[in-house]
Amino acid sequence: MSIAAIVLAAAALAGCGDQIRSAQAQAPGGMPPPEVAVVTVAPERVALTNELPGRLEATRVAEVRARVAGIVTKRVFREGDEVKANDVLFRIDPAPFQAAANSAQAVLAKAEANLAQTTQKAQRYKPLVETNAISKQEYDDALTAQKQAAADVASAKAALDTARLNLGYATVNAPISGRIGRALVTEGALVGQGAATPLATIQQLDTLYVNITQPAAEALKLQRAMREGKLQKAGKDEAKVSIVMEDGTVYPHAGKLLFSDQTVDPGTGAITLRALVPNPERFLLPGMYVRARVEQAVQENAITVPQQAVQRQADAAIVMVVGPDNKVAPRPVKAETAVGDKWVVSEGLKAGERIVVEGFQKAAPGAVVNAVPWKQVAAKPSTTPTHQ
Repeated sequence: MSIAAIVLAAAALAGCGDQIRSAQAQAPGGMPPPEVAVVTVAPERVALTNELPGRLEATRVAEVRARVAGIVTKRVFREGDEVKANDVLFRIDPAPFQAAANSAQAVLAKAEANLAQTTQKAQRYKPLVETNAISKQEYDDALTAQKQAAADVASAKAALDTARLNLGYATVNAPISGRIGRALVTEGALVGQGAATPLATIQQLDTLYVNITQPAAEALKLQRAMREGKLQKAGKDEAKVSIVMEDGTVYPHAGKLLFSDQTVDPGTGAITLRALVPNPERFLLPGMYVRARVEQAVQENAITVPQQAVQRQADAAIVMVVGPDNKVAPRPVKAETAVGDKWVVSEGLKAGERIVVEGFQKAAPGAVVNAVPWKQVAAKPSTTPTHQ
């Protein structure tokens, strides 16, 4: 609506006001000024949030796999349960690995016996070679045999360690704590033959990531406002994030913003934000689509008015201002962002002015009114901004 149209509308309302005042003047004894409820505009600190689409993701995901080949003999866990790190999940037939460990142990014992024998022989040859009772070649051969025996011992120890590792891998443990899904194999299945067979998946659910997408243009607008000093950052790298469920309810545990991606998706023209949300009751699940209210900026000394005080006509917004002489005058304002039950007014008002909230039918332009403080019945809990 143009300014001229607003002026014409105000003039028409003023004409009605003149008629009302004329009627009041003609009434016997006159009538007292009509009573209207007003609020006095005062600057306040307002947190600006955006409600954006997001998807939940587990903070840690571990795929449990078989690390040795064998037959699964037992599944220890119950599907869907919470497991702790190092809990036993599966047992693979340990017999061949135990046999391999026993064989490696025997090879080590033989190597250690051979080392002891060659060491004793080298020790006996040492004084003999000093007296030329034996040739130096024989002594060198004894030393070489001792070193070879020592190497055989080291090799046997490594083989034994490998055999014991494989024996340990026959018991499959949980790598992380979290909720385990369905078992991907059953007892009697041959696993680990040529590849590490997936057995189950564990997801850590006590905290979840929420990956949020925001239009790049909107993010740039916020950054520009911050650079110009109109807005400030909501927090030191820990901006508040609230999750809104499909039914409109707000998840009781607030999260915090971790980072904002620096790359714009060429397909969607959006950037990705990631937040961390507590999930102690395991109510949220990975893969769920949610709405995330992200507190991204703070406006200091913002001018706000109750939403019901703003009257919209086409593309214009008007408030009724009560002047120092208690006369009502319409005022065009710019109110594009709502926070809770209030409009943030960026243009048209200043601190200290009185705005009509209730009694508009009595507040004709130019009329003298009796302004009383407005008493708010109940405040809406939402802090999500909307744009007009």
